[in-house]
Amino acid sequence: MALEVTPVHRNLHQRVTFFYLEFEDLFIVVALAAVMSIVGRFLDRELYGVPLNVVLQWGVPVLAIPFLMIFKYGKPRGYIQDLLVRYTKPRIYCGLEGDRQLTKEFLK
Repeated sequence: MALEVTPVHRNLHQRVTFFYLEFEDLFIVVALAAVMSIVGRFLDRELYGVPLNVVLQWGVPVLAIPFLMIFKYGKPRGYIQDLLVRYTKPRIYCGLEGDRQLTKEFLK
């Protein structure tokens, strides 16, 4: 019984994109749609005859896709995630941090 071998072409460096956005960025669009749906439930108004909850629920995420495409143009993979981590991590500002180079002898 011979072993059947099938060639498989793999490119691990290929970015998975949908609408020119990374898969992780689409979570931002879905989360934005959910938040706008909740906000829209509390607003009982109309915008040019269209209920504002529909405009917020569908219009804001649809407009967020081109904005993200333009914002991320030329940026490396995982840029949005790194940007969020940078702004959410606490920063350490301390005057007691040790010098990188000793200017005087420590022990005499």
